[in-house]
Amino acid sequence: MAMSAGPLFKFNPSVSFIVGCDTKEEVDKYWESLSKNGEVLMPLDKYPFSERYGWIQDKYGVSWQLILTKPDGENRSKIVPSFLFVKDKCGKAQEAVNFYLSVFKNSKIGNMIPYGPNQEPNKEDYIMFSDFMLEGVWFAAMDSAMEHKFNFNEAISFIVNCDDQKEIDYYWSKLSAVLESEQCGWVKDRYGISWQIIPKNMRELMSKNPEKTTQVMLGMKKIIIKDLRKVG
Repeated sequence: MAMSAGPLFKFNPSVSFIVGCDTKEEVDKYWESLSKNGEVLMPLDKYPFSERYGWIQDKYGVSWQLILTKPDGENRSKIVPSFLFVKDKCGKAQEAVNFYLSVFKNSKIGNMIPYGPNQEPNKEDYIMFSDFMLEGVWFAAMDSAMEHKFNFNEAISFIVNCDDQKEIDYYWSKLSAVLESEQCGWVKDRYGISWQIIPKNMRELMSKNPEKTTQVMLGMKKIIIKDLRKVG
């Protein structure tokens, strides 16, 4: 889903999208398209973890990690959102993964690979790469102690579709950690990652009387389903 936020929030590499490719030719094809008028963050090359890999920020500012993946092991999604923990959040990737696993009921851990020796400024208890599944969706997380000029912001958020008010209340209580960021179902968690906690039938609730329901929704922090139904 895409929406316009005007000048308020800018994309940055703290959240990127890993694209798993079956062949080197597939990696090169995506690289050619996404690199046009973009910025190279890691050159397309051979690395210890992959025969073909590159990290690019496209012309819109969205970051992509293109990687030749091994066919062995459990299947992953074609596109996997990836969190990069930097600055004051560096070193918290494993803690964050464990936190999300505890919040979402249908979840499981995949890989958890720490940095090795002589990989300074990263420490050996920092996470070089991890992946995990939340409600059937795979995510990745990693730490980086390198100098970066960005951190998590609201430019990319993750929608949690809830069955009812009870689920909304649950995820709101678990994920909201920054009171001033609460607005229209949006919350920011303890690591700075943004979530939209909304009912599955949000479109239906908003469409019956859009002029009134929009105004009511804009005045909410947490979405209250019964209040939207009153004016719908």
